[in-house]
Amino acid sequence: MSDNSQLDSTRHDEWAELRERYLRPAGERAPSTARGLHHMAMISTDVAATIDFYQGVLGFPLTELFENRDYTDSTHFFFDIGNGNLLAFFDFPGLDLGQYAEVLGGIHHIAISMTAQEHATARASLEQHGIPIEFEHLTSIYLRGPDGERVELISDPLGHMYGEDVN
Repeated sequence: MSDNSQLDSTRHDEWAELRERYLRPAGERAPSTARGLHHMAMISTDVAATIDFYQGVLGFPLTELFENRDYTDSTHFFFDIGNGNLLAFFDFPGLDLGQYAEVLGGIHHIAISMTAQEHATARASLEQHGIPIEFEHLTSIYLRGPDGERVELISDPLGHMYGEDVN
């Protein structure tokens, strides 16, 4: 269990009940029915700006770009974020989708694991490109992507967060 004593919350009893009810030790959990995250799809208002940011600033190679099968003239494009995982985007020209917003059922943030060295390189690239870091906590930095999406770059290995095993 994580030590969150620095947080002033009234929900500790609720969380304890949820852990007791649902959380099982690793050896007692059923194996997952999934192989992993194939891709996560986001919306882009500007394909070139999105490629410049994710490939040019953060170093995630563009792996494919083609027409979206569901919407004529919409672009579907992918970035390699390691371990066979992809971050995908669509643009939807002609649709007024409005600004990015955190809403129920929506995305709060994308957390992407990097080695400590790549994390430091990404930080330097953000600074070089004038992209502000909005929040920093232990091994995480938070920033905004080109459409306002919140991105967390975390130097903890996959399956770990702030010294805790979350697998």
